Amino acid sequence: MQPTDKTPAVSPRSIPRDQHNVSRKDVSPNALRVLYRLREAGFGAYLVGGAVRDLLVGGHPKDFDVATDATPEQVKQLFRNCRLIGRRFRLAHVVFGREIIEVATFRSNADDGSGDREVHDDGRLLRDNVYGTIEEDAVRRDFTANALYYAIEDFSVRDYVGGFEDVRNKVLRLIGDPETRYREDPVRMLRAVRLAAKLDFEIERDTATPIPALAPLLREAAPARLFEECLKLFLSGHAVASFERLEQHGLLSALFPESAAALKANRSGALRRMVLAGLRNTDQRVANDEPVSPAFLFALLLWPAYCRALMQLQAQGMHAVEAERRAADRVTVHQLDTIALPRRFSLPMQEIWLLQGRFSQRQRKRVFRLLAHPRFRAAFDFLTLRLSASDEHAADVAFWREAQAQPGDALAAQLEAHPAQDDADGEGRAPRKRRRRRRNGGGAGADHADTQEPAGG
Repeated sequence: MQPTDKTPAVSPRSIPRDQHNVSRKDVSPNALRVLYRLREAGFGAYLVGGAVRDLLVGGHPKDFDVATDATPEQVKQLFRNCRLIGRRFRLAHVVFGREIIEVATFRSNADDGSGDREVHDDGRLLRDNVYGTIEEDAVRRDFTANALYYAIEDFSVRDYVGGFEDVRNKVLRLIGDPETRYREDPVRMLRAVRLAAKLDFEIERDTATPIPALAPLLREAAPARLFEECLKLFLSGHAVASFERLEQHGLLSALFPESAAALKANRSGALRRMVLAGLRNTDQRVANDEPVSPAFLFALLLWPAYCRALMQLQAQGMHAVEAERRAADRVTVHQLDTIALPRRFSLPMQEIWLLQGRFSQRQRKRVFRLLAHPRFRAAFDFLTLRLSASDEHAADVAFWREAQAQPGDALAAQLEAHPAQDDADGEGRAPRKRRRRRRNGGGAGADHADTQEPAGG
């Protein structure tokens, strides 16, 4: 990015130790080792970015990054436990067991031809390895809150673009012309939403204004990168706030176009209630340091799209069982155009959906078969979550909750005392012959159809 008239003027400011709350005792000892060794070797070195920002707001950073005037090759000479990575941004990783301290060389906006920079015709920055001074490095960072540097020689915080005041005022502001910065890297729009959700900051007006119009640029980002960004958005303990801000800034339809369309068409709001309830549960699990599953997360986020696709296929006269499988395939394949959802998550996601129709079954063999299914627990949790959209599943939830608590022989006796019909259940299940024909012709080839309001859960 070349500087524009909207690029803040560099105004160096040093905030002394008695005017900020960043303390060495809250910094990773390994990051301090890197900082001190670089300083001892005669290089400038600073803790930078998110760690400084988070410490200023009283947070507990997980990652500690270092910025220096040493080149990656010079860093590697100082640390035997160092490896160089990256093509777009050349970086040094200093490895201490399971902790990695990322060391980046100060970068410059101006390219005199001596460095390595490549810009796409549409403004996307493909490679940026032109080194510069700390002042130049501060200006080329994304948000002012991320352009703060902690100096170990005097324990001050160095601010060049007004980031210290923005952090105090809980404002997220892009450095430079927002449209230019978003075109350089469209994923910055997601970073703005994620950081605002995480920090409970407001996105500054000029920073927020271009986002809805530029949201389609996310289709130019690598689907694998968008998958990783989704994990950061929804599995870091701020899923509800992230979802609401994605809606607010017009980004939900760029990430999950079919789910966004289904939510918009769902006039009762049942689908949205379910999604938000699931995201609240996810945030609670993160807060309790409990495991969270990307498969379950995407089953939740894409459930509105699945419900709508299922209703469309059934409206065309397709049998329920076939429609379920085709809807699952269709939604998954279409979503892969935007987000590279790995099969190790997409397949369990589909199983969670497809098992929902089996919870209405009460035949003895089917009950025990479902209880033994490896996805039973996730599917049952999903069924329970559907109660936030509609109470029509309350009886099924009660039955399966009791079934899990009973000894096998007691459950068998109960089922035998109240035998169920073994032909077709309440979901319209097909007999075995029809299921066999379905497996030969399954797929996701059906076209979309105009539909009424999608089912609420």
